[in-house]
Amino acid sequence: MRILLGVSGGIAAYKAVLLLRLLREQGHAVRVIPTRAALEFVGAPTFEALSGEPVSTEVFDDVPGVQHVALGKGADLVIVAPATADFMARATLGLADDLLTTTLLAARCPVVFAPAMHTEMWDHPATRANVATLRERGVHVIEPAAGRLTGTDTGPGRLPDPEDIAREALSLVGGSPAGPAQAEPLLVEPAEPQDLAGRHVVVSAGGTRELIDPVRFIGNRSSGRQGVALAQAAAARGAHVTLVAANLAQDVTDQVRTGERPCAVVQVESTAELRDAVRTAGADADVVVMAAAVADFRPAATPDAKIKKVPGQGPAPIELVENPDILAELARERLRPGQVVVGFAAETGDASGSVLEHGRAKARRKGADLIAVNAVGSGRGFGTDTNDVTVLDGAGDVVGQAAGTKREVADALWDAVVKLLP
Repeated sequence: MRILLGVSGGIAAYKAVLLLRLLREQGHAVRVIPTRAALEFVGAPTFEALSGEPVSTEVFDDVPGVQHVALGKGADLVIVAPATADFMARATLGLADDLLTTTLLAARCPVVFAPAMHTEMWDHPATRANVATLRERGVHVIEPAAGRLTGTDTGPGRLPDPEDIAREALSLVGGSPAGPAQAEPLLVEPAEPQDLAGRHVVVSAGGTRELIDPVRFIGNRSSGRQGVALAQAAAARGAHVTLVAANLAQDVTDQVRTGERPCAVVQVESTAELRDAVRTAGADADVVVMAAAVADFRPAATPDAKIKKVPGQGPAPIELVENPDILAELARERLRPGQVVVGFAAETGDASGSVLEHGRAKARRKGADLIAVNAVGSGRGFGTDTNDVTVLDGAGDVVGQAAGTKREVADALWDAVVKLLP
């Protein structure tokens, strides 16, 4: 279910964070739309990290996407918690001076307000009249709880507990009340087109780790965001998805929740484990996408005990051996006839060539059907919410480009993949 969580500027805004987590644990896709005042209480990075989606307050953000209309039209449920006296007054008047109020005017789904304010404000005739008007228009206004308020005051006006808000709001659309998270499912948002319906897609994500000893490892900075976005986008387009997850960042792991369609998640750590999992899952796959950042080398031997530091002696050398080239193997062997194989090339330019030149060489060397080349380093690529890729075919020729959020890049890449499917 696609839920918009509006947050207005009251001290109870911190409870919106708990409500957001509850809704996400139930598998719902949640976009947070705060007011400017709400960000005085809870910062945008908190909402973005827990929702996995961008946070904005202004109607002039993403003008080409007309998000002040698109968000409301695409929502299954809107919850505003807390809804302050000021915000409810603005909503009653139909004002549209920020992203949240304009979204409310465009929404045609159930809308729920959870008020929070001092008792005197809740009991004021103006507030009571606004609540009555909102209810007449079909807005479901939850009665506030009674209890401790800001300062030493006590009485009606306290924001209900997040569990109660979630339960009452979801009951309006036939959803499930908030409850414990399920183990290892995958968040999926409903989307169109369904051009991957009936297809089995395998996506690898994250970064592999090669053990030096039981404590230390060789790793990389991949968070897994792009791979998870690819899995989400494929499932939303109708595919059965197997996500092979290698050491995802914690906030990305939190995004892996139940969705509308069942998706398998296989956890791995090393390159060898990832290779085995991808080959097993890919035996009947229509598409295999290697988005994981795979270690090129591993220690030749891994002792059973931690390597001790000896004062006065330098570190012992670590002999490295080359890991198998999983992408090249998949491209060469094709685990099933007609299988489409897609790879990623995270590159940096150097004296021997540009990012694109290195990407072209890798495309020709690997033999995959498509290679998505992206520049990394200095805040680009790894660990960010956005990406910018150039898509090459097996000959190294440019067949497409995509930039934006990692979900937008994922959809653009699937557009290219679909053209190759029989």
